[in-house]
Formats: sequence, C-alpha cells, structure tokens
Amino acid sequence: MHTVTLIPGDGTGPEIADATVAVLKAAGAPIEWEKKEAGLQAYEKGGDLLPEDVLESIKRNKIALKGPLTTPVGTGFRSVNVALRKELDLYANLRPAKTYKGIQSRYDHIDLVVVRENTEDLYAGVEHMVGEDAAESIKIITRKGSERIVRFAFEYAVRNNRKKVTAVHKANIMKCTDGLFLNVAQEISREYPQVKFEDRIVDNMCMQLVIKPQLYDVMVMPNLYGDIISDLCAGLVGGLGVAPGANIGKDIAIFEPVHGSAPKYAGKNKVNPTAILLSAVLMLRHLGETNVAEKIERALAEVLARGTCVTYDLGGKATTSEMAQAIIDQL
Repeated sequence: MHTVTLIPGDGTGPEIADATVAVLKAAGAPIEWEKKEAGLQAYEKGGDLLPEDVLESIKRNKIALKGPLTTPVGTGFRSVNVALRKELDLYANLRPAKTYKGIQSRYDHIDLVVVRENTEDLYAGVEHMVGEDAAESIKIITRKGSERIVRFAFEYAVRNNRKKVTAVHKANIMKCTDGLFLNVAQEISREYPQVKFEDRIVDNMCMQLVIKPQLYDVMVMPNLYGDIISDLCAGLVGGLGVAPGANIGKDIAIFEPVHGSAPKYAGKNKVNPTAILLSAVLMLRHLGETNVAEKIERALAEVLARGTCVTYDLGGKATTSEMAQAIIDQL
C-alpha cells in the first residue's frame, strides 16, 4: 500500500480530483490518500497559500497527486506551483504527449515525451532594471543542472524502452549557456550507447514537430524551451485537457495536470478529468504499479474512443462524474 499526499487544488481541482480517486479505487490501485489543502482552499480559511503541513506530508510520503492551484494576485507566492518545485527541488518536469482515438487532432500515433529542466535558465527569475529604460534578465545554466536533467531523460528512455533522445537548444547563438547544456548532453549520451542521440536548435525543433512529429521520441531541454515546446506538443494531441505532467526530484515526485484551475467552471461538474487521470497513471507507473496503470489507461482510452460519455470539450455532453463513472464501468 502506498500513502500518497492528495492536494485537490482549487477552482475545478476538487471535482477532477474526486473523479480520479474514484477511478483509482475502482481499479484496485493500492493507494491510501492523505488529503491536504493548499492554494486558495487554504488561503481563504485564513491560512498560508502553502501550509507547512502540506510540505511535511509530501516530504514524508515522497509522492503527491495535485490538482490545479490558483495563486491570489498581489499576495503570497508568485506561484504556489513554483514554490513547491523550488522548495522540494523537483528539477525534472515530465510532459508526455500522446494521441488517443476519439480526441480531435491533426495527427495520429503521436507518442512524445518532453523532459524540461525545472529550476534554472531564465525562469530562475534573476532580473532587474538597468536605469529607467532597460530591463535585464540573467539566463543561468549550470553543469549540475544540465547533467541531472539530461541523465534523467536518458534513464527515462531506458526504463520505458524509448529509442531516441533529442537535446533542444540555441547553442548557435547562446554559445556559453546553451553551449554548456549541449556539451553536457553530448558527454552523457556516450554513457547510453543503446539510445540514439541527436540535437536540434529550438526554432527548427518547433517546425520539425509540426511537420513530422513521428520522427521524435524523448526530448530534453532547458526550462524556457520546455515550457513552450511542451504546450506545442499538447496542441499536437488535442490540447491541455489531455496533457498530464509530473515534477520529479531525487526522492520526491508530484503528479499534476498541466491545465489551469478554470475557476469560472468550479462547482459545475462539467470539466474534463482526463489530464489529472493520466497524471495519476504516470504516478502509478512511477510507483511500480504498472498493471493497474495500464488497466486504467486502457479503460480511459475506450471511453474516449467511443465518445458517448465524455465532457463538452471532447464533443460530448457528460458531466465530470458521469465520465468518471463510464471509465469505472469500462474497468
């Protein structure tokens, strides 16, 4: 039995979290939930956006499933999500993008994985004004940060029987920062001769993904490029509503959907639970519960393919809970 910290989130988060918990229970997933509140849920009750007991729970259990979180404008953390990643040193952002029959997309048979460095690059937030008329942002790329994210990508490829890793960069222009990242990637690739390695300049990578995405497999890149390309890949397979994600560190991992909290739909029981459910599938695989993960993904894929009991954004009329029940029935 695995004890997992459950952070339902706010906005539509609690609804899709409840749907996911119900599906995992029906599938027989050996999970015991430790439910915690963060974000607006905690803040509106007079607490902190990121209460200490939430961090303690994640550190103790080493694993969490999280719904989307909204941060109040002008107060507290710049982002609760960013604060969690920094506090827990969740350096690897894992973003699979896979097509499912029944979800409208321009492509078939896409199965891509974006591995995004999560802690440095321009997103380190080191910026300041230079006088009144100029602003400066410092791009930080370190050997340590590059080594661990590239090694993560290759280890993921080996564990999941992936054939190729592509390093994405702009080393033709940013020869020091992206040059360091590329050099490290080339060095580490030699340790994994069973995995094909190549590199692509980021703008060319975007074009390649739109024209011939089937040529790519696992892609590893610094923070900013990862943010952009992971959304591009989500667009290739039907949007953020079907985009799972994970933030993984040395000992701790948090699994969460990529989309936002959609507060205007809160309480309406109409949002699509696919992304958080696929994030839970990632979590189960991370925990070594491969059989139950595959069982859930197959049931979800069947419901998506039929298209008769899916939410409005997928072309159906089902509620969140009705779609969850259809997946349970399929199980």
